[in-house]
Amino acid sequence: MREEVVLIVGAGQSGLATAACLTELSVPCLILERDGCIASLWRQRCYDRVKLHLAKEYSHLPHSAHPPEAPTFLPKNDFVRYLDDYAERFRLRVALSREVVSAEYHEASGRWLVTARNTEENGGGAEELYAARYLVVASGENADPAMPEIPGLAEFRGSMVHSSRYRTGRDYEGKAVLVVGGGNSGMEIALDVANGGAHTTCVVVRSQLHIVPRAIWFVAMRLMKYLPMWLVDHLILLACYFIYGNLAKYGLHRPSIGPMYMKKHTPIYPVVDVGTVSKIKSGAVQVVPSIKSIDGHNVTFTDGKIQNFDAVILATGYRSSVKKWLKGDDFLIGEDGMSKQKYPNHWKGKNKLYCAGLVRMGILGSGEDAQKIANDIADDYRNI
Repeated sequence: MREEVVLIVGAGQSGLATAACLTELSVPCLILERDGCIASLWRQRCYDRVKLHLAKEYSHLPHSAHPPEAPTFLPKNDFVRYLDDYAERFRLRVALSREVVSAEYHEASGRWLVTARNTEENGGGAEELYAARYLVVASGENADPAMPEIPGLAEFRGSMVHSSRYRTGRDYEGKAVLVVGGGNSGMEIALDVANGGAHTTCVVVRSQLHIVPRAIWFVAMRLMKYLPMWLVDHLILLACYFIYGNLAKYGLHRPSIGPMYMKKHTPIYPVVDVGTVSKIKSGAVQVVPSIKSIDGHNVTFTDGKIQNFDAVILATGYRSSVKKWLKGDDFLIGEDGMSKQKYPNHWKGKNKLYCAGLVRMGILGSGEDAQKIANDIADDYRNI
């Protein structure tokens, strides 16, 4: 049994930020990370062209702002280097290739008992036991790929990948490609595929969505400091109509509530447009409705149309894996693996259990959670 003061599960942005804040307060902590590297989402599961959709002033972790010379919107590799430097700067203790399989609170000892499987090449899958006074769940909302249930999908005869394995549109030159999912990833992958020379590019958009140019979203984030949300939403929609016109004729329908309101009160983010809309207007990317079924290479849509595709890319998001291993908690984490409590009291549970980055508030939200958690733990730890 390995005794720790604080165990943090997950070495993504939330786990690193929490560990750094605890380190600044002289509270010992250890991060358990199931993959063989930190920041595995950014390093291993993001496509090549990814840039942060928010400006660098909204995309840094506590105690470490991006330098003035950094680009406004950081490319993936720059952000990975930032996280690497962040872990090194604070000398964070990280145990890589440690997959947590069970965590349960032990009343008699007042400890969280955590079992992790060592998946290193020489680890042999051996189980390691840890005991900790405090447990922080920071494994993220993007732990496991979410696979849709579509009749015939498993028998599709072309190539099929989840977006976590997609890298570049150049791999699809000359092919007919269907991107399933109209969120940020799906829209940007559709753009990348079209730019890569695909013969046909279609994107499935099932729901209403807000599409906002990145420059407008950048300005709107700043305006939120000075103006009420309803007014910012009004200005966003006015600017979008001026830039895009009516997108309904292209199959893109806006919700009745504004993008800022939706971001704050629902799990749905607006699509930050980096060029996809112009491709849709030109016909290089076609918007299609939900899929009814798949037969071989043929895809039947809910409007009755049938189209042949060589490849399907599933930009259908991810799911949290917390409920697979966290035992005995019925207060902090919901069945979807996200925080069950509402902002701003979403980060603290019972029996010294905490969660960071599970309320869909982005990189700054991870940092805010980290600071609150570290302060609370430090106050309690000093009184032991």
